[in-house]
Amino acid sequence: MNPGFDPEEIAQLKSECKEEGTNFIHVEDEFEEQEENNEHAHVQFVGTYKDSEVIYDALIYTLRLHHSTLVYDEALERTKKEMPHYISQDERPDNYNISAEDEEEAEMLLTEFIEEIEENEEIQVREHVETDETFEYGIGLEVGLNKTEITDKVIDEFIKAFNAGNLQLDPTLYSFTGSEDED
Repeated sequence: MNPGFDPEEIAQLKSECKEEGTNFIHVEDEFEEQEENNEHAHVQFVGTYKDSEVIYDALIYTLRLHHSTLVYDEALERTKKEMPHYISQDERPDNYNISAEDEEEAEMLLTEFIEEIEENEEIQVREHVETDETFEYGIGLEVGLNKTEITDKVIDEFIKAFNAGNLQLDPTLYSFTGSEDED
């Protein structure tokens, strides 16, 4: 059974929220450790799903962060087409070897592809909530919001609207460039 549907787990989360004086708790995970990041948050909160109380495990992020992730992934795919032996730094096995020249060429290609994708606005994103009913703990949510940062206030407002069933998502498509301060 999924522990996120367990009344004891739900009661435990409710009491943690009450202690914190909020309607959610932050989940500590490996991504949260990286420098102060205000573009995403991993939280859990209690809500209703198919007439039952459940724990929602939500990853909430800005559209800018979502966009830059999608742009990077696309640029990486294009780089791999040009250099099939290239493996990105975060996917490399311990025994992976690459010459400094190849590394530099791959980084230059990656940068060129990112700039090209951004310039042509090939990737556009909109506010969204994706639900994962097969999540191992409660119901998983991926939430992209058109905010400059994900603050406790933004999270609180999202949860209130989500739980009340009156969440209004902006249907506008957005595209971002990585270097907005270079005018």
